[in-house]
Amino acid sequence: MAHIESVDEEAAARYAQAVGTRLRSVRRQKRLSLQAVEKASGEEFKASVLGAYERGERTISVPRLQRLAQIYDVPVDQLLPTDASNPLTRASQTGSRGSSNGEHGNRKITIDLVRLNEARGPERDLLRHFLASVQVQRQDFNGKVLTIREDDLRVMASMFGRNVDALISRFDELGLLLHSAAASGVS
Repeated sequence: MAHIESVDEEAAARYAQAVGTRLRSVRRQKRLSLQAVEKASGEEFKASVLGAYERGERTISVPRLQRLAQIYDVPVDQLLPTDASNPLTRASQTGSRGSSNGEHGNRKITIDLVRLNEARGPERDLLRHFLASVQVQRQDFNGKVLTIREDDLRVMASMFGRNVDALISRFDELGLLLHSAAASGVS
């Protein structure tokens, strides 16, 4: 058990560094200094704290990541490492289960929004809030289903403290997934 916990901590530390590298890259692409971000955020993001995020010394929370994405004027997923640079994805792909479907990076799930509205519990509220932001970003307001792409799955997995496969399994347990046969007639 201790070995598993140390592997998880090591993977989390590597992921924090990968996120930090991505944060620094986007900030530099925007031609912003740490001090400029501090000023643009009304000192919400202190330069020293942002630097600690970028070095992977501190883990950024999802709400702060969302806020930083607003400041940088980029989608949240652009602040996360790609699958190729994501140590958590690499670790899961080299494990005993691996990635047998070959679809990592292109996976999509379809969430039944009607069933989600009927669900109970704290997961529902957080999920509804996130999916509402996806709907706004895509201007997709059919209100019945929403297809979630791999990048959004990674963000949601991070929000719920799970890996993507565990998150999908949990959504399936809750009856929130429309499977391809059922979803084929819905656009």
